[in-house]
Amino acid sequence: MHDERSGSVPPSVGFDAAWCATDLGEYRACRYTYESYPYESLPPLDSSQFTGAFQWLGGTRGFDPERVAKLNDLAGDLAARSLYLPQDFVTFQTSANLYGSLDEVSVTGCWTDISQPLPSPVETGSFLVRFLRDQQDCVIWYLYLRSSGEVFVVHSDLDYEFEAQRDGEETESDLDDVEKQTAAILWCAPSFEEFAHRFWIENRLWHAVNGGDLSQLEPQLLTYLYHYTPPVVSA
Repeated sequence: MHDERSGSVPPSVGFDAAWCATDLGEYRACRYTYESYPYESLPPLDSSQFTGAFQWLGGTRGFDPERVAKLNDLAGDLAARSLYLPQDFVTFQTSANLYGSLDEVSVTGCWTDISQPLPSPVETGSFLVRFLRDQQDCVIWYLYLRSSGEVFVVHSDLDYEFEAQRDGEETESDLDDVEKQTAAILWCAPSFEEFAHRFWIENRLWHAVNGGDLSQLEPQLLTYLYHYTPPVVSA
């Protein structure tokens, strides 16, 4: 379990933890397009708001039948492996007004791209489901589903759909190198909704700080940003 003020990594994860993102202007530097920031360095989030209803994003307003059908196919494929999609992911990806929200706010051209179940290269019986990728595949985000029922969000610079195809073609592949693959998968959120919320906050903040206008930001976004402001030392 993660604590009420989210910021700790569950001990069962088994992967290193990091948040992959870009700069927040002068508040948080980034040497390249993306940087991996230690998870413990991130501003905490109030996990009590993560109810699966996405009220912080306006809640759901209807469902897209085409998206529902596609998620049902994916859910059926996973169920055959005794794995299940988390309800917050299903709600977001089938909602007529929420689907694509991360694409719209992304400052680095990330886009929603949901894969079929991809076998974990490090744990038999565990699978990954890709749901978001950078436009140049610098980083790809996945749901990580374990047979125990545990589900969390990870990111990697590897496209495991492509890697699995290479492996099937008996071309050179690193999928059998468990140590290397474990290092390539980084835990970044205990739930899809928490990932989406932090992603949404940080990309909105990027627009504000790089546009030079913080006046229209909600208090919670300013609190998040000022986590990175050095404390004022009194004389």
